[in-house]
Amino acid sequence: MNTKIEMVDEKNLNEDTIEEAAKIIREGGLVAFPTETVYGLGANALDPGAVKKIFQAKGRPQDNPLIVHIWDIKQIETLAHDVPDIAYKFMERFWPGPMTVILPKSSIIPDITSASLPSVGIRMPSNVIARELIKKSGVPIAAPSANISGRPSPTDVERCIEDLDGKVDFILGGEMCQVGVESTVIDCTVTPTCVLRPGGITLEMLREIDGEVYIDPAVMKKPDKNIKPKAPGMKYRHYAPKAPVKIVCGDLKKTIEKINEMVQNYIDENKLVGIIATDETKNFYNKGLVMSLGSRNNMPSISKNLFETLRSFDDKNVDIILSEAFEEKGIGVAIMNRLSKSAGFDITRV
Repeated sequence: MNTKIEMVDEKNLNEDTIEEAAKIIREGGLVAFPTETVYGLGANALDPGAVKKIFQAKGRPQDNPLIVHIWDIKQIETLAHDVPDIAYKFMERFWPGPMTVILPKSSIIPDITSASLPSVGIRMPSNVIARELIKKSGVPIAAPSANISGRPSPTDVERCIEDLDGKVDFILGGEMCQVGVESTVIDCTVTPTCVLRPGGITLEMLREIDGEVYIDPAVMKKPDKNIKPKAPGMKYRHYAPKAPVKIVCGDLKKTIEKINEMVQNYIDENKLVGIIATDETKNFYNKGLVMSLGSRNNMPSISKNLFETLRSFDDKNVDIILSEAFEEKGIGVAIMNRLSKSAGFDITRV
């Protein structure tokens, strides 16, 4: 397959380019496009044949449900039924934005899109390219992250090209994604509402709307291969670079000491070691390949840089990646969720 690649300026949209991509969606093809979270791989959510191509291009298990993307809240009326008031309150506050709401699905949602569940995850992205693509397509767009399944999600168009060139019809390129981790997924089919995947809309923000909302305890545990996942990321290993990842968690001074000790042990085994650090700690490591995610005083920047840093270590062909841990507060919950999954929950506590 020949993949067409076009860049689009978010401040000055090229309507013809977006219309060309929208036509591909309408005709059952695949288009990768930017959102504020990560790049998505889109197809007509209502076309089972088109949706099947997503799973084939990504190598994604078909029991892993897809999120349906819309451009107007009115589309909810045809995609879901019995929408609770609390769901509308979340939508009014956080849409467009990095939040997916799980609702009882309507009959027009194919089983392949929802992994045969009676519910479906729906989100309205804030990225203007994404919303214009959905609008011009005239159909809701099912879109997981635009990468090979299991790999770190792409936050830059070059990573989409790296994974999907020759596997999809069209790649729309924009700026680097701002949030850097996938959307918060909140289940509104249960009471109280429950977060199934943490993201840029934090628990603290959600509790301003619903004080009883909680995070599913399974979020920070090793995935259970026997469950039927209601949201992406609940069952399979995700976000994994080629090299194994190990996390060191605890007092920061002890963490640095432990990582330095582990680095020396791996060097003695003739291994190239990557270290995920921060601006505050990067100078405390004098061996290994050190990359900073940003400042601990700016957790959104750490979120934005996480997946790209993991992929950058792949570029360097490191043998092992050692990472500091982060406080599980605010967006730090999402960061540690993604980091823990990338490590297969290989965590050393000090």
